[in-house]
Amino acid sequence: MRSPQEALKLARKAAGNLDVRIGGGPSTIRQFLAEDLVDFMHIVIVPIVLCRGESLWEGLESLEERFAIDSVSSPSGVIHMTFTRHR
Repeated sequence: MRSPQEALKLARKAAGNLDVRIGGGPSTIRQFLAEDLVDFMHIVIVPIVLCRGESLWEGLESLEERFAIDSVSSPSGVIHMTFTRHR
């Protein structure tokens, strides 16, 4: 298994001048955030209560210090959140 840094290095090499996007579940995203490897993030929150699953936010309580956070709600209740790294 590769570390987030190794995976990002390989992805950047393969992407050339294009953006690199991370896909995965909460555990994968948390690893990249914990290593401070994310510049922009778009999260879509769908209001479904299932009482199970893995929290994306666990252990990431200080994101607002590293990112400008915007959110937009839609009439359906879906919330789009964008996190843009402070420069």
